Amino acid sequence: MLFAVSAGASAAERHYVPVEQRFSAEQMQATGLSSLSPAQLTLLNELLSQDQTKAVAEAERKIQAERNDPFSKVAADPIHSTIKGEFRGFSGGSVIVLDNGQRWRVIDGSLFIGKPVTSPKVTIKPGMMGAWYLEVDGQIPKAKVKRVDGG
Repeated sequence: MLFAVSAGASAAERHYVPVEQRFSAEQMQATGLSSLSPAQLTLLNELLSQDQTKAVAEAERKIQAERNDPFSKVAADPIHSTIKGEFRGFSGGSVIVLDNGQRWRVIDGSLFIGKPVTSPKVTIKPGMMGAWYLEVDGQIPKAKVKRVDGG
């Protein structure tokens, strides 16, 4: 997968279209780009190409993190949100819906609290081998969770 990310960035560099090919002569004139020297046009194209490459690499990183790919070498960031509605705990198979729209199924772990809590804060952190762990603010047990598609 890391190769695919690298290949995606390389493809973005190869697919960059210089500004003088993107615009007609009239558009180049109207925007003032026709007044740039060849050296200035080259520098502008290099800067835009680098920007495109960075944007593609960041998008690939986010896509891989969202896919929850256990073989991805891309570092995933923790997710901070709140649980939607009242929360009484979790057990294996429970689906936890977050305010950000994500849905996570509990794979392992359980927590039962007597008094329901409304919209507690949660952090979902990446672990080893693509595992994710949900921590409810103020509670000790963690749950091993997996992202449910469609959320």
